[in-house]
Amino acid sequence: MKKKARVLAFYLPQYHPIPENDLWWGKGFTEWTNVGKAKPLFKGHYQPRVPADLGYYDLRLSETRQAQADMAREYGVEGFCYWHYWFGNGKRLIDRPFNEVLESGEPDFPFCLAWANETWKGFDHGLINRNILIEQLYPGIEDYTAHFYEVLPAFKDKRYITVDGKPLFMIYKPLANPEVIAFMKVWRELAVVNNLIGIHFVGHNNDMNDSVQDILSTGLDAVNTTRLNRYIVQNRSFITKVYGKLNKLFRNIPNAYSYEAMSEWFIIPEIDKQEKVYPSIIPGWDHTPRSGRDGLVMTNSTPEIFEKHVKDVVKLVEDKADEHKIIFIKSWNEWAEGNYMEPDLRWGTRFLEVFKKQLL
Repeated sequence: MKKKARVLAFYLPQYHPIPENDLWWGKGFTEWTNVGKAKPLFKGHYQPRVPADLGYYDLRLSETRQAQADMAREYGVEGFCYWHYWFGNGKRLIDRPFNEVLESGEPDFPFCLAWANETWKGFDHGLINRNILIEQLYPGIEDYTAHFYEVLPAFKDKRYITVDGKPLFMIYKPLANPEVIAFMKVWRELAVVNNLIGIHFVGHNNDMNDSVQDILSTGLDAVNTTRLNRYIVQNRSFITKVYGKLNKLFRNIPNAYSYEAMSEWFIIPEIDKQEKVYPSIIPGWDHTPRSGRDGLVMTNSTPEIFEKHVKDVVKLVEDKADEHKIIFIKSWNEWAEGNYMEPDLRWGTRFLEVFKKQLL
């Protein structure tokens, strides 16, 4: 059956130990460490989240990567968008899963890359402090060139996802540094030298202070809109704000809002219907496995409410050219953020089933 959209799912590769994580968090740390230690922090809080069909997997195993791809394909996902970490001066992290996918040719499932050009701080990953763990640098043309040639084998792989014949490459923080513009210029020139017709650069937009037009003005080809916090920033009532502060102050409860209320504000049709805008599907959010009572929680995310959200997002792209009917799922497997499509013990494959129903 024909799909109504090209749906790409963000894919977190942090489910295997690396020396840096051993140093920062303790021997053997992976994302499952945060997931497993999570506890309910208020009545009705859905924690811990326990994976079902795929279990507590290790991404060093090819069988795991194959099972993920088979499941994603079965339910209509076109491909994975792997988070890609290049901090400058050749420094990469948690790159083994994708490197093995690339080198082995398996799974035979489409992919693209999203450069997570962000400094890592302790709080974001599970520590109580905000100390810098590793800084994102922009060293200049020599580094951008080395980065390009590191990624070039992926661009030339037959599985790499393209738009208008160009490999799709996302930049997580397109406005983080003016050097991003120089970076894109270098890559576009090197693409032509290496027999590519260009790069389809997509900027991620999850900051309500940045407009789509601000991002496109840097020379990006498209923008992926992810308005996770729009309800909190722009649409909470005064009473809701006060209630949240009182809960935090006197009951030590994290900020928690219903998924139904928040999901109403994930999209802006007049913007997301534009040809150069790729909207997002968001199945839920709960950052407390990493940040405890300082986290944000979307409560009562059910398959039924999620299905309405999927239907609304799919409708946004119906009038676009087929190549540009792109939607990103945030995310395939961000378990420590309560942000995943993989089956858990509560819902099984229900989220995947309603997603497929609305996509086909």
